[in-house]
Amino acid sequence: MNTLKLYRKRIIPNEILLLKDDEIIKNDDDVIITKWTTINPKSTFDHGSSCYFLKEGIKVSKFYRPDNSLLFWYCDICQYEFLPEDNAMICTDLLADVIVYPDGRYKVMDLDELAEAARKELITTQQLTTSLENLHYLLTLIYRDKFDHVQAPLNELGL
Repeated sequence: MNTLKLYRKRIIPNEILLLKDDEIIKNDDDVIITKWTTINPKSTFDHGSSCYFLKEGIKVSKFYRPDNSLLFWYCDICQYEFLPEDNAMICTDLLADVIVYPDGRYKVMDLDELAEAARKELITTQQLTTSLENLHYLLTLIYRDKFDHVQAPLNELGL
């Protein structure tokens, strides 16, 4: 059986990238779990793991420092498109992001990019609506102290 090909599609900047070096740890109808090293290593982080929540439209990633200590959780709001004929999945980044720090602080990011994409018609009204709905879902988990639900798949695998 061919291994699933994962692609990351960005709207700003407009690019699509095959995540050829990401190692798929788990792949089922609910989640895809990967571990990876950064494409462009930084001094503050260089590897991590991700859980693609296929039904919720979010991707939750753990970013690690070079010494293996957790830097933060990075949550992307996404849209998933499966291409069965190519055994591929495209994860389109719908721009809104949330960073959750180990001490529980969090920061909502890139809403300005979401607004810019809407204004310039780089995304559809449906994508804008999906982004806002999925962001609301994620923030509700955080507000209700239930972020551990999306941390669990990675934590349970020791990733």
